[in-house]
Amino acid sequence: MSIISKSAIATGDGKFVIDHVTLAEPLVDEVLIKMKAAGLCHTDYDSLSWGKPVLMGHEGAGIVEKVGTSVNNLQQGDQVILNWATPCMSCFQCQEGNQHICENNSPVVAGRNGYTPGHAHLEGTQWQGKPIERSFNIGTLSEYALVKASALVKVDEENLNFPAASIVSCGVMTGYGSVVNSAQLKAGSSAVVLGCGGVGLNVINACEISGAGRIVAVDINPQKLELAKQFGATDVILAEKTDTGLSQVAEKVKKMFDGRGADYAFECTAIPALGAAPLAMIRNAGTAVQVSGIEEEITIDMRLFEWDKIYINPLYGKCRPEIDFPKLMRLYKKGDLKLNEMITREYPLEDLQQALDDMLQGRNAKGVITFN
Repeated sequence: MSIISKSAIATGDGKFVIDHVTLAEPLVDEVLIKMKAAGLCHTDYDSLSWGKPVLMGHEGAGIVEKVGTSVNNLQQGDQVILNWATPCMSCFQCQEGNQHICENNSPVVAGRNGYTPGHAHLEGTQWQGKPIERSFNIGTLSEYALVKASALVKVDEENLNFPAASIVSCGVMTGYGSVVNSAQLKAGSSAVVLGCGGVGLNVINACEISGAGRIVAVDINPQKLELAKQFGATDVILAEKTDTGLSQVAEKVKKMFDGRGADYAFECTAIPALGAAPLAMIRNAGTAVQVSGIEEEITIDMRLFEWDKIYINPLYGKCRPEIDFPKLMRLYKKGDLKLNEMITREYPLEDLQQALDDMLQGRNAKGVITFN
C-alpha cells in the first residue's frame, strides 16, 4: 500500500517546489519513517542546483512507521535519528573502523550525491510518475522517508525532543567529532575556532565538553561572537574583512599564547582563501583541523607547517553512528551538548523558502523544519 507524502523537491535549476511524492512499501532491508523534524544546512541549498530532481533533506529524526521483513533491530513506533553516511560494514574502510568514509554506500566518498547501495530502492519514491533520488540517500524534507535500515539509529528516550535530535546527524556530529574523534583534543589545552556559524558553534561546544582551558572564537560578525560565548568561548576576536588569510588575527592569537600560538585551530568558515589559516594560529607541533569541507584547489605556504605541525581534513567528524549518536544524546540530556540553544527557529515545510533565506543571511545558528 503506497503513501502520499508532502515533500520538498529540488528541481535541479536552483529552485524547489513543495509537492507530493508517492512512497512504496519498504523492501526487506528498508524502513518507512514518519518524519518529525529535519535540520537545514547549506548542503540543502546546494542541492537546488545539482542538475536533477532530488527529494531534499539529509538530516532528521522521526518515528518508524513500517519495517522490511529482514529488519530485526527496529519496530513500529521506535524513535530514530537518520544518518546520511550509511555504512556497509564490509568494505575496507568500514572494517578499519572508518564508517564515515564507507567505500560502497557513502554519497560523498562512493557516489557523490548520486545513487549508491546505501539508497533505498529508487522506484520506492516517485514524483510525477517517475522515480526520484533522495538527497544524500535519505531525503528528510518530507512527511515520510523511505530509507535503508542502516541509515537509522534508535533513540531510547521518553518524550524525545525531535527538533534537537534532528540536527545531530550533520553539523553537530561534524563539529563535535572533529574535536573529539579527529583532533582528540586534550583537556586543559587551547583552541582557536575560525567561524562561528552552526558548525563552528558545535566545535566550540565540543572543546568546552572536552575540557579545553581556553577557547578563542573568531568571526567578522559581532553577534556571532556573542553567541560563541554562550557555547563556551573564553575569548573572542572580531576579524576584519580586509584581513587576508587572517594574518592579523594570527598575530593576536600568538600574543595570547606567549608568542607560540594555540594547541589546536579549527577552520569552520568554508571560505577557500582561509583553508590554510588554522596553520597560522597554532604552535609548533600543534594541530590544525579543516572542518568545513573545502573542496577546491588552494595554495599553501609550506612555511606555515614549520615545525612539526599537523593538518587534518576529516569528514563528518569520523562518525560511527551507532556509537556517537547515543553518546551525543546522553551529553544533551546531561545538559553539556547545547542542542536547544543551537536551534534559532522552527518552520513548517511550507515556509522552507523563508528558512533557506534566514540561513543564507546568517540569521540562524540552525533552522529546523518540523512536521505534525
